[in-house]
Amino acid sequence: MLNRRCPRCQANYASPARFCTRDGSPLVEVAPGDRPTVPTPHLASPSETPPPPAAPAAGAVARSADITQPPSPSELADRQRYSTLSGQDLDGRYRIVRKVGEGGMSFVYQGEDLENGQTVAIKVLTPRLSRDPPSVERLKREASIAMRLKHPNVCPILRVGHTGEGMLYLVMPYLPGEALSEYETRRGQLPVEEGVAILAQVCRGLQHAHDLGIIHRDLKPENVMLVPDAREKNGFRAVVMDFGLAKQRRAGPDVAKLTQTGIVLGTPEFMSPEQIRGKPLDGRSDIYAIGVLAFEMFTAQLPFSGRSAQETMLARLKGAPTPIREVRPDLPPRLEAVITRALSLQPADRPGTMDELAFAFEAVTQGGVLSRLFGK
Repeated sequence: MLNRRCPRCQANYASPARFCTRDGSPLVEVAPGDRPTVPTPHLASPSETPPPPAAPAAGAVARSADITQPPSPSELADRQRYSTLSGQDLDGRYRIVRKVGEGGMSFVYQGEDLENGQTVAIKVLTPRLSRDPPSVERLKREASIAMRLKHPNVCPILRVGHTGEGMLYLVMPYLPGEALSEYETRRGQLPVEEGVAILAQVCRGLQHAHDLGIIHRDLKPENVMLVPDAREKNGFRAVVMDFGLAKQRRAGPDVAKLTQTGIVLGTPEFMSPEQIRGKPLDGRSDIYAIGVLAFEMFTAQLPFSGRSAQETMLARLKGAPTPIREVRPDLPPRLEAVITRALSLQPADRPGTMDELAFAFEAVTQGGVLSRLFGK
Protein backbone atom coordinates (compact mmCIF):
# COMPACT_ATOMS: atom_id res chain seq x y z
CA MET A 1 0.00 0.00 0.00
CA LEU A 2 1.42 3.37 -1.01
CA ASN A 3 1.95 6.10 1.56
CA ARG A 4 0.95 9.63 0.71
CA ARG A 5 1.66 12.99 2.32
CA CYS A 6 0.12 16.46 2.29
CA PRO A 7 2.70 18.89 0.85
CA ARG A 8 1.34 21.67 3.10
CA CYS A 9 0.86 20.27 6.60
CA GLN A 10 2.99 17.12 6.14
CA ALA A 11 0.23 14.81 7.46
CA ASN A 12 0.64 11.23 6.24
CA TYR A 13 -2.10 9.03 4.74
CA ALA A 14 -2.51 5.55 3.31
CA SER A 15 -3.76 5.06 -0.23
CA PRO A 16 -6.36 5.34 -1.72
CA ALA A 17 -6.62 8.72 0.07
CA ARG A 18 -6.15 11.53 -2.45
CA PHE A 19 -6.79 14.73 -0.50
CA CYS A 20 -5.73 16.04 2.91
CA THR A 21 -8.63 16.18 5.38
CA ARG A 22 -7.08 19.23 7.08
CA ASP A 23 -6.66 21.61 4.14
CA GLY A 24 -7.91 19.87 1.01
CA SER A 25 -4.47 19.63 -0.65
CA PRO A 26 -3.88 16.84 -3.18
CA LEU A 27 -1.58 14.22 -1.62
CA VAL A 28 1.80 13.20 -3.02
CA GLU A 29 3.43 9.78 -2.77
CA VAL A 30 6.27 9.32 -0.26
CA ALA A 31 8.96 6.71 0.20
CA PRO A 32 7.94 3.31 1.60
CA GLY A 33 8.53 2.90 5.31
CA ASP A 34 6.97 6.18 6.42
CA ARG A 35 4.13 5.24 8.73
CA PRO A 36 0.88 6.95 7.66
CA THR A 37 -0.91 8.77 10.44
CA VAL A 38 -4.31 10.11 9.48
CA PRO A 39 -5.13 13.31 11.41
CA THR A 40 -8.25 13.57 13.52
CA PRO A 41 -11.13 14.96 11.41
CA HIS A 42 -12.35 18.46 12.25
CA LEU A 43 -15.68 17.36 13.60
CA ALA A 44 -18.54 19.81 13.60
CA SER A 45 -16.50 22.67 12.16
CA PRO A 46 -17.43 24.83 9.18
CA SER A 47 -15.14 24.27 6.20
CA GLU A 48 -11.98 26.23 5.95
CA THR A 49 -10.01 28.05 3.34
CA PRO A 50 -6.60 26.27 3.34
CA PRO A 51 -3.65 27.91 5.11
CA PRO A 52 -0.81 29.60 3.20
CA PRO A 53 0.99 26.68 1.55
CA ALA A 54 4.46 25.37 1.20
CA ALA A 55 5.62 25.08 -2.39
CA PRO A 56 3.42 22.43 -4.06
CA ALA A 57 5.02 19.26 -5.30
CA ALA A 58 5.57 18.88 -9.03
CA GLY A 59 2.41 17.67 -10.72
CA ALA A 60 0.20 18.42 -7.72
CA VAL A 61 -3.03 20.29 -8.28
CA ALA A 62 -3.15 23.01 -5.64
CA ARG A 63 -6.13 24.76 -4.05
CA SER A 64 -6.78 28.47 -3.95
CA ALA A 65 -4.27 29.12 -1.19
CA ASP A 66 -1.54 28.83 -3.84
CA ILE A 67 -2.36 32.36 -4.92
CA THR A 68 -2.52 34.01 -1.51
CA GLN A 69 0.36 35.85 0.11
CA PRO A 70 2.27 34.12 2.95
CA PRO A 71 2.05 35.83 6.36
CA SER A 72 4.83 38.06 7.70
CA PRO A 73 6.60 37.27 11.01
CA SER A 74 4.35 39.71 12.88
CA GLU A 75 1.27 38.13 11.30
CA LEU A 76 2.51 34.71 12.37
CA ALA A 77 2.74 36.00 15.94
CA ASP A 78 -0.79 37.38 15.70
CA ARG A 79 -2.04 34.10 14.30
CA GLN A 80 -0.54 32.31 17.29
CA ARG A 81 -2.44 34.62 19.62
CA TYR A 82 -5.70 34.17 17.69
CA SER A 83 -5.29 30.40 17.75
CA THR A 84 -5.34 30.20 21.57
CA LEU A 85 -8.63 31.89 22.48
CA SER A 86 -10.25 29.02 24.37
CA GLY A 87 -11.94 30.18 27.59
CA GLN A 88 -12.36 33.80 26.46
CA ASP A 89 -15.64 35.67 25.96
CA LEU A 90 -16.51 37.74 22.90
CA ASP A 91 -18.58 40.87 23.47
CA GLY A 92 -19.96 39.35 26.69
CA ARG A 93 -22.20 37.15 24.52
CA TYR A 94 -20.16 34.17 23.27
CA ARG A 95 -17.80 31.97 25.26
CA ILE A 96 -15.08 30.22 23.26
CA VAL A 97 -14.87 26.56 24.34
CA ARG A 98 -12.29 24.90 22.10
CA LYS A 99 -10.63 25.22 18.73
CA VAL A 100 -11.95 22.79 16.11
CA GLY A 101 -10.14 23.99 12.99
CA GLU A 102 -8.07 26.70 11.35
CA GLY A 103 -7.21 27.93 7.89
CA GLY A 104 -5.44 30.68 6.03
CA MET A 105 -7.98 33.38 6.89
CA SER A 106 -9.69 32.20 10.07
CA PHE A 107 -9.80 30.02 13.17
CA VAL A 108 -12.92 28.02 13.98
CA TYR A 109 -13.99 27.44 17.58
CA GLN A 110 -16.81 25.63 19.29
CA GLY A 111 -18.56 28.19 21.46
CA GLU A 112 -21.56 28.82 23.67
CA ASP A 113 -24.14 31.57 23.31
CA LEU A 114 -24.34 32.84 26.90
CA GLU A 115 -27.83 34.26 26.36
CA ASN A 116 -29.56 31.00 25.43
CA GLY A 117 -27.00 28.25 26.05
CA GLN A 118 -26.91 27.30 22.37
CA THR A 119 -23.77 25.63 21.08
CA VAL A 120 -22.38 27.61 18.16
CA ALA A 121 -19.42 27.66 15.82
CA ILE A 122 -17.37 30.86 15.94
CA LYS A 123 -15.11 31.73 13.03
CA VAL A 124 -12.52 34.31 14.08
CA LEU A 125 -10.96 36.12 11.13
CA THR A 126 -7.21 36.65 11.00
CA PRO A 127 -5.62 39.91 12.18
CA ARG A 128 -4.67 40.72 8.58
CA LEU A 129 -8.37 41.14 7.83
CA SER A 130 -9.43 42.65 11.14
CA ARG A 131 -6.97 45.54 10.86
CA ASP A 132 -8.03 46.71 7.41
CA PRO A 133 -11.20 48.84 7.84
CA PRO A 134 -12.36 48.70 4.19
CA SER A 135 -11.97 44.94 4.18
CA VAL A 136 -13.85 44.66 7.48
CA GLU A 137 -16.77 46.61 6.07
CA ARG A 138 -16.85 44.62 2.84
CA LEU A 139 -16.70 41.32 4.69
CA LYS A 140 -19.43 42.40 7.11
CA ARG A 141 -21.63 43.35 4.17
CA GLU A 142 -21.06 40.06 2.39
CA ALA A 143 -21.55 37.98 5.55
CA SER A 144 -24.78 39.79 6.34
CA ILE A 145 -26.20 38.43 3.08
CA ALA A 146 -26.01 34.91 4.50
CA MET A 147 -28.15 35.89 7.50
CA ARG A 148 -31.22 35.68 5.24
CA LEU A 149 -30.68 32.01 4.43
CA LYS A 150 -33.05 29.46 5.99
CA HIS A 151 -32.98 25.97 4.49
CA PRO A 152 -32.08 22.50 5.84
CA ASN A 153 -29.29 22.18 3.26
CA VAL A 154 -27.71 25.56 4.02
CA CYS A 155 -25.75 26.77 7.06
CA PRO A 156 -26.59 30.43 7.75
CA ILE A 157 -24.56 33.03 9.58
CA LEU A 158 -26.22 34.06 12.83
CA ARG A 159 -24.16 37.13 13.60
CA VAL A 160 -21.19 39.20 12.44
CA GLY A 161 -19.24 40.70 15.35
CA HIS A 162 -16.33 43.11 15.73
CA THR A 163 -14.95 43.41 19.27
CA GLY A 164 -13.55 46.56 20.82
CA GLU A 165 -10.09 45.01 20.47
CA GLY A 166 -10.61 44.75 16.73
CA MET A 167 -11.36 41.05 16.48
CA LEU A 168 -13.73 40.20 13.63
CA TYR A 169 -15.82 37.02 13.96
CA LEU A 170 -18.78 35.17 12.47
CA VAL A 171 -21.22 33.04 14.48
CA MET A 172 -22.92 30.02 12.90
CA PRO A 173 -24.87 26.99 14.08
CA TYR A 174 -22.58 24.24 15.35
CA LEU A 175 -23.10 21.24 13.09
CA PRO A 176 -21.94 17.76 14.12
CA GLY A 177 -20.66 15.79 11.20
CA GLU A 178 -17.91 15.52 8.64
CA ALA A 179 -16.81 17.60 5.68
CA LEU A 180 -17.49 16.01 2.30
CA SER A 181 -13.75 16.28 1.58
CA GLU A 182 -13.01 14.06 4.59
CA TYR A 183 -15.78 11.64 3.61
CA GLU A 184 -14.35 11.37 0.08
CA THR A 185 -10.90 10.67 1.51
CA ARG A 186 -12.26 7.77 3.57
CA ARG A 187 -14.57 6.34 0.92
CA GLY A 188 -12.79 7.02 -2.37
CA GLN A 189 -15.07 6.92 -5.42
CA LEU A 190 -18.67 7.18 -4.21
CA PRO A 191 -21.43 4.81 -5.36
CA VAL A 192 -23.80 6.40 -7.86
CA GLU A 193 -26.92 6.37 -5.66
CA GLU A 194 -25.10 7.79 -2.65
CA GLY A 195 -23.36 10.53 -4.63
CA VAL A 196 -26.55 11.52 -6.45
CA ALA A 197 -28.39 11.92 -3.13
CA ILE A 198 -25.68 14.26 -1.82
CA LEU A 199 -25.59 16.30 -5.01
CA ALA A 200 -29.37 16.71 -5.14
CA GLN A 201 -29.40 18.05 -1.57
CA VAL A 202 -26.59 20.49 -2.34
CA CYS A 203 -28.54 21.68 -5.38
CA ARG A 204 -31.68 22.25 -3.29
CA GLY A 205 -29.77 24.33 -0.77
CA LEU A 206 -28.15 26.42 -3.48
CA GLN A 207 -31.51 26.93 -5.21
CA HIS A 208 -32.74 28.53 -2.00
CA ALA A 209 -29.74 30.87 -2.03
CA HIS A 210 -30.21 31.68 -5.71
CA ASP A 211 -33.88 32.47 -5.08
CA LEU A 212 -32.65 35.17 -2.69
CA GLY A 213 -30.20 36.48 -5.29
CA ILE A 214 -27.16 34.94 -3.58
CA ILE A 215 -24.37 33.17 -5.48
CA HIS A 216 -22.02 31.01 -3.42
CA ARG A 217 -18.88 31.39 -5.61
CA ASP A 218 -16.71 28.94 -3.65
CA LEU A 219 -18.44 25.59 -3.69
CA LYS A 220 -16.06 22.65 -3.05
CA PRO A 221 -16.01 19.47 -0.93
CA GLU A 222 -14.51 21.37 2.02
CA ASN A 223 -17.62 23.61 2.00
CA VAL A 224 -20.18 20.80 2.27
CA MET A 225 -20.86 19.21 5.68
CA LEU A 226 -22.52 15.82 6.06
CA VAL A 227 -24.64 16.11 9.20
CA PRO A 228 -26.13 12.97 10.82
CA ASP A 229 -29.85 12.83 10.08
CA ALA A 230 -31.85 9.61 10.51
CA ARG A 231 -34.61 10.96 8.26
CA GLU A 232 -32.34 10.85 5.21
CA LYS A 233 -31.78 7.65 3.26
CA ASN A 234 -27.99 7.85 3.58
CA GLY A 235 -28.21 8.68 7.29
CA PHE A 236 -26.89 12.21 6.83
CA ARG A 237 -27.89 15.55 5.37
CA ALA A 238 -25.67 17.61 3.09
CA VAL A 239 -25.31 21.22 4.25
CA VAL A 240 -23.62 23.93 2.19
CA MET A 241 -21.25 26.03 4.30
CA ASP A 242 -19.22 29.22 4.04
CA PHE A 243 -21.78 31.63 2.65
CA GLY A 244 -19.69 34.37 4.25
CA LEU A 245 -17.95 34.82 0.90
CA ALA A 246 -21.17 34.65 -1.07
CA LYS A 247 -22.05 37.42 -3.46
CA GLN A 248 -25.41 39.02 -4.00
CA ARG A 249 -26.21 39.43 -7.68
CA ARG A 250 -27.18 43.05 -7.10
CA ALA A 251 -24.09 43.87 -5.04
CA GLY A 252 -21.88 46.72 -6.17
CA PRO A 253 -18.37 46.32 -7.54
CA ASP A 254 -16.79 47.19 -4.17
CA VAL A 255 -18.14 43.90 -2.81
CA ALA A 256 -16.74 41.78 -5.62
CA LYS A 257 -13.22 41.04 -4.39
CA LEU A 258 -11.11 41.07 -1.24
CA THR A 259 -7.88 40.09 -2.95
CA GLN A 260 -5.92 43.03 -1.59
CA THR A 261 -6.04 41.39 1.85
CA GLY A 262 -4.97 38.02 0.55
CA ILE A 263 -8.42 36.45 0.08
CA VAL A 264 -9.15 34.87 -3.25
CA LEU A 265 -12.88 34.50 -3.76
CA GLY A 266 -13.14 31.09 -5.31
CA THR A 267 -11.03 27.97 -5.48
CA PRO A 268 -9.20 27.56 -8.84
CA GLU A 269 -10.22 23.93 -9.42
CA PHE A 270 -13.92 24.77 -9.00
CA MET A 271 -14.14 28.22 -10.61
CA SER A 272 -16.32 28.58 -13.67
CA PRO A 273 -14.68 29.97 -16.84
CA GLU A 274 -16.57 33.25 -16.44
CA GLN A 275 -15.39 33.53 -12.83
CA ILE A 276 -11.79 33.04 -13.94
CA ARG A 277 -12.23 35.78 -16.55
CA GLY A 278 -13.76 38.16 -13.99
CA LYS A 279 -17.07 38.32 -15.86
CA PRO A 280 -20.46 39.00 -14.22
CA LEU A 281 -21.74 35.88 -12.48
CA ASP A 282 -25.13 34.30 -11.95
CA GLY A 283 -26.32 30.99 -10.52
CA ARG A 284 -24.95 29.07 -13.51
CA SER A 285 -21.44 29.66 -12.16
CA ASP A 286 -22.38 27.60 -9.09
CA ILE A 287 -23.84 24.97 -11.44
CA TYR A 288 -20.42 24.65 -13.08
CA ALA A 289 -18.85 24.15 -9.64
CA ILE A 290 -21.40 21.38 -8.95
CA GLY A 291 -20.21 19.69 -12.12
CA VAL A 292 -16.61 19.74 -10.88
CA LEU A 293 -17.74 18.56 -7.44
CA ALA A 294 -19.70 15.67 -8.96
CA PHE A 295 -16.76 14.62 -11.13
CA GLU A 296 -14.50 14.49 -8.08
CA MET A 297 -17.04 12.60 -5.97
CA PHE A 298 -17.40 9.80 -8.50
CA THR A 299 -13.79 9.54 -9.72
CA ALA A 300 -11.61 10.90 -6.86
CA GLN A 301 -9.95 13.20 -9.38
CA LEU A 302 -10.69 16.49 -11.13
CA PRO A 303 -11.96 16.99 -14.71
CA PHE A 304 -9.08 19.37 -15.48
CA SER A 305 -5.47 19.10 -14.40
CA GLY A 306 -2.39 21.31 -14.25
CA ARG A 307 0.91 21.67 -12.43
CA SER A 308 -0.28 24.87 -10.74
CA ALA A 309 -3.49 26.69 -9.89
CA GLN A 310 -2.93 28.93 -12.92
CA GLU A 311 -2.51 25.96 -15.28
CA THR A 312 -5.66 24.39 -13.89
CA MET A 313 -7.62 27.57 -14.57
CA LEU A 314 -6.21 27.91 -18.09
CA ALA A 315 -7.17 24.32 -18.88
CA ARG A 316 -10.78 25.25 -18.16
CA LEU A 317 -10.63 28.11 -20.66
CA LYS A 318 -9.04 26.12 -23.47
CA GLY A 319 -10.34 22.58 -23.53
CA ALA A 320 -13.13 20.17 -22.71
CA PRO A 321 -13.13 18.20 -19.45
CA THR A 322 -12.05 14.60 -19.35
CA PRO A 323 -15.10 12.42 -20.13
CA ILE A 324 -16.01 10.96 -16.77
CA ARG A 325 -16.61 7.44 -18.11
CA GLU A 326 -13.04 7.34 -19.42
CA VAL A 327 -11.99 7.49 -15.77
CA ARG A 328 -14.77 5.28 -14.41
CA PRO A 329 -16.47 3.24 -17.15
CA ASP A 330 -19.09 1.71 -14.82
CA LEU A 331 -20.91 5.04 -14.40
CA PRO A 332 -24.28 5.37 -16.20
CA PRO A 333 -24.21 7.29 -19.51
CA ARG A 334 -27.03 9.48 -18.14
CA LEU A 335 -24.83 10.61 -15.27
CA GLU A 336 -22.02 11.48 -17.67
CA ALA A 337 -24.48 13.52 -19.74
CA VAL A 338 -25.66 15.50 -16.71
CA ILE A 339 -22.12 16.27 -15.49
CA THR A 340 -20.88 17.14 -18.99
CA ARG A 341 -23.73 19.61 -19.43
CA ALA A 342 -23.03 21.22 -16.05
CA LEU A 343 -19.39 21.66 -17.14
CA SER A 344 -20.27 23.43 -20.39
CA LEU A 345 -17.92 26.28 -21.24
CA GLN A 346 -20.80 28.65 -21.98
CA PRO A 347 -23.29 29.35 -19.15
CA ALA A 348 -26.19 29.22 -21.61
CA ASP A 349 -25.41 25.56 -22.33
CA ARG A 350 -25.70 24.51 -18.68
CA PRO A 351 -28.91 23.71 -16.77
CA GLY A 352 -30.74 26.94 -16.07
CA THR A 353 -31.42 26.39 -12.37
CA MET A 354 -30.27 24.29 -9.47
CA ASP A 355 -33.69 22.65 -9.28
CA GLU A 356 -33.32 21.53 -12.89
CA LEU A 357 -29.88 20.10 -12.10
CA ALA A 358 -31.22 18.33 -8.99
CA PHE A 359 -33.97 16.67 -11.04
CA ALA A 360 -31.40 15.64 -13.63
CA PHE A 361 -29.21 13.96 -11.00
CA GLU A 362 -32.20 12.22 -9.42
CA ALA A 363 -33.32 10.97 -12.84
CA VAL A 364 -30.08 8.99 -13.12
CA THR A 365 -31.19 6.58 -10.38
CA GLN A 366 -34.97 6.90 -10.64
CA GLY A 367 -35.34 6.14 -14.35
CA GLY A 368 -38.74 6.20 -16.02
CA VAL A 369 -40.14 9.53 -17.21
CA LEU A 370 -37.45 11.50 -15.42
CA SER A 371 -34.69 9.67 -17.25
CA ARG A 372 -36.32 10.41 -20.61
CA LEU A 373 -36.57 14.08 -19.72
CA PHE A 374 -33.06 14.59 -18.32
CA GLY A 375 -30.87 11.95 -19.89
CA LYS A 376 -30.51 9.24 -22.49
